[in-house]
Parts: sequence; C-alpha cells; structure tokens
Amino acid sequence: MNVELRHLRALAAIGDEGTITGAAAFLHVTQSALSRTLVQLESRLGVRLVERSTRHLALTEAGQRLWERAHQLLNQLDDALAEAKSGPRPLRVGFAWATLGASTVPLLQGWRDAHPDIPARVHRRDDPEAALRRAEVDVAFLRTPPPDEPGFHALPLLRERRLAAVAESDPLAGAETLRLADLADRPVARCVTAATTTAGLWPRERRPHTFDVANVDEWLTVIATGEAVGVTSEGTRHSHPYPGIRYIPVSDVDPVTVHLVWPRVPTHSATDAFRAHVQRSVRAAAPTP
Repeated sequence: MNVELRHLRALAAIGDEGTITGAAAFLHVTQSALSRTLVQLESRLGVRLVERSTRHLALTEAGQRLWERAHQLLNQLDDALAEAKSGPRPLRVGFAWATLGASTVPLLQGWRDAHPDIPARVHRRDDPEAALRRAEVDVAFLRTPPPDEPGFHALPLLRERRLAAVAESDPLAGAETLRLADLADRPVARCVTAATTTAGLWPRERRPHTFDVANVDEWLTVIATGEAVGVTSEGTRHSHPYPGIRYIPVSDVDPVTVHLVWPRVPTHSATDAFRAHVQRSVRAAAPTP
C-alpha cells in the first residue's frame, strides 16, 4: 500500500490536535499540504479515516484504530533510533495517580539498586491505558479495571481499602470510620483522570449527587473547601496529603485492586524483570498475617 512515515505522522497529529490547523502547526507544514497527505493516505488504504466538514473533524472508527497504532509504531521507531545512537533508554512506568502509594519509593529504589544500568522513570498520564496502547509507557499501574483483550497482560498486585476524603471542618471529620450512607447526602467529587468512584457504589435509593473535576488538584481543592466529599483508595492518602483534608476508612465498600499492566509484545527488554521485581516488592511489603 506504500504507506510512509509522513502519512502516519500526519494522522497522529490530526487525531491529537483535533483540527487540521492545529496539526499543521504542530508538524510545521501548511494546511493544504497536510490535507493532501491525509487524502493520499486514505486513498492508499481505501478507507475513510477522518470525517471532516467546515466546522467539524473526527476520526472514524478505522481512523481511531490506526491513530493508536500509528502512535505505537512511531514511538517504537523513535525509541529504536534513540537506542542506536545513545544506548538503551529508561523503562517508562505509567500511572494516573498515587503509583503504589507508600510502596512506590522502596520499589523504585530497589529496582535502581538491582538494575543500575536500566533506570525506571515514572510518567503521570491522565489515561495510562491509552499511553500503553501508544507505546508512550512500557508498563502501567491501574486502579481502574484493566483492558480485557488479548493485547495486554494484567497482574493484580494488591487491594487497597477505600477512604473518604472530607474537609477538616466537616462534622464527619472526627469519625474513625464511615459508611457510604454517611456520605449519601453530600455532593461527591470525581476526578475524571483517576476516578475509581461512581454513584453505583451506593444503593440505588441512596445515591448521592456526583460531579466531575478535571484533575487531582481540583479534586483536593473542592474537598478542602467543603464544597464536596470524595471517595478514593489508600494510595491517595500517602501520595496526596493536603492541608484541610482528612482521610477516613469506609467500612462497607469493597477495596480497589491495583494492577500492573503491560503489552503482550513488550516495548522494553526489561519488562519481565520489572514485573518480577514488582511482585517481590509487593510481597515483601505485605503485612504479616
């Protein structure tokens, strides 16, 4: 089909930027040149990749699939070229928030001591699963359900209890434990980039009002000011202590499972060694029964 790298870079930029104008500026080409490249790619594949009008642009289903694979291929090529020039790159570890909570620093220090020639670098991503698909990270820690598809391995590591996050001025702040019913009459903030909480945790007849905020900083702020409460997992208390917020265990809800996820075709040669190291570290950190 004679598809070239410039075609893949064009589609990747269009999908990322959402407009021909933004993608052309990113690639430092003219809009007309980028449009011609897109038309050429669609012609060579025989499929429409982008639905476009004077006011609207969106990837088709086929375009969405190729956009993800284009990122993956381009990132892998960039990695290969960089390794040829400078040697092996660091292992990239993706996460949305909290990584592994209190176990994060010991785990990374232990990896550095055992593998001083292969640094592990953590990368916060709003959607670490998408970052895995695009080969932007090599492994990821997920507290949301892992992808149920053949392209990924998912290893459950540990279960974190859920905590309520409330303002220190809130009457609930003095409690040692809470139940979901204690929060049902309060607005519940959800962080869209890292949410493990939905209204479905509550019985249908006692579901609270929920609203979304854009990131962890906004989530912490609306809770600290008393505008809302939150429900999160144990790792958040360690990674995001915040003035004016108290974290309290919630006794009547299932814990959150933390998974390590990586592609079945690894994007880094140290992936399996890192997986084994994580397993050993988590077992060593587990409390004695």
